[in-house]
Amino acid sequence: MILELNNVVLEGADPKAISLMARSGQMTCLEGGSASRCLLAMLGLEPVVRGFVSIDGEPLLPDTAQELRSLMAYAPAQLTAEGEICVYEPPTVQDIFSLKANRQAPISNGIFSEEVRRAGGAELVAVAALLNRPILLCDNPPASAVDYLLAQAGKGRVVVVASDAAAYRESAASNYIL
Repeated sequence: MILELNNVVLEGADPKAISLMARSGQMTCLEGGSASRCLLAMLGLEPVVRGFVSIDGEPLLPDTAQELRSLMAYAPAQLTAEGEICVYEPPTVQDIFSLKANRQAPISNGIFSEEVRRAGGAELVAVAALLNRPILLCDNPPASAVDYLLAQAGKGRVVVVASDAAAYRESAASNYIL
């Protein structure tokens, strides 16, 4: 699976076009002022002035956004009272059963490593990973979660991280400065 940004210019951002390809089995790191906004553009929630976002060649358009978004799990930097995403999509029955099945799972089964459980903010990363979608987008996860995210990529997922942490720059297959 390939998640692509092709000559994307975000509304109100630097007019420099952003192009990148994130592939299955790899972790890609985005850093810089527009990194978090690029994650939202990949979800179809940030206005794109020029260029396009696509998954396996299928462009993310208003009529395909919901279907393509169902392939992605998003871990925001933090949950706020206002919420990071202003578009509410009710969970599917399958989402509810998947989360319910994992709720009773013991820690020792490897879903949560003890290191990830103790790390501040890493709970959001772990919950997103539990959705078991092929694309995992993480906004500024703690550096202690790098091994966990590399393991997710090792399972064949596309992992895209917005972070300036050296641990992500050094571990990612591709690094983009935005």
